[in-house]
Amino acid sequence: MTGGALRTRPAGWLESTGTRPMTDTVKIVATLVARPGKAEALRALLDGMIAPSRAEPGNLRYDLWVDQAQPDRLLLDELYANQAAVESHRASPHFQNYLSQINDLAERAAWTLDPLTVS
Repeated sequence: MTGGALRTRPAGWLESTGTRPMTDTVKIVATLVARPGKAEALRALLDGMIAPSRAEPGNLRYDLWVDQAQPDRLLLDELYANQAAVESHRASPHFQNYLSQINDLAERAAWTLDPLTVS
């Protein structure tokens, strides 16, 4: 090959559409910043989500991270086998408990992501 770079596609790339990988996995990343005076309660709520979430069928990862520079800012890193596993998680009692408390404890933003190039 001369005059150009070799182009590769991520594993599972759909040639027919050129836009979406053929995988069902769903990644959710959420940032949560504790409201004033609520950092301990937020951490307790999130810590309580880890074991039951990891035990769910279809849950591949459920990790909690803390910002080194701002310890009241946390990041949830979740990975599910498919959308059905996400829906099952969202219907679970522990997630419903989380929803009932989170707005009082933190400001949050979440992203639901599809893989492009992952390993």
